Amino acid sequence: MSADIRIYVTDREGKRHELIATTDMQMNLMEVCKAYELPVEGTCGGMALCASCQCYVESSHPLPERSDDEEAMLAEAFHVKDTSRLGCQILMTTELDGLEIVLAPQE
Repeated sequence: MSADIRIYVTDREGKRHELIATTDMQMNLMEVCKAYELPVEGTCGGMALCASCQCYVESSHPLPERSDDEEAMLAEAFHVKDTSRLGCQILMTTELDGLEIVLAPQE
């Protein structure tokens, strides 16, 4: 069953955006941000190989554990925090309604 959820994204200039994401298309956070033309590069196409979609999770939503690939990429990325995640690795689900993130600075 599909549902639309709201995601709140603070861009690199500090402006907060409310995005509507559908949960029935297997989209990830990077794809949703790109659909709204936010500055998320996604250079590797969502394969957890570039960290150009790094973001900081500001809310306490339950997210899946980082995969080994995501951990390895974040270990090499700049501006990493404890709350860093790769947007390409966060699939849109109903549990993420209200998710709040901040885009990480560009390298």
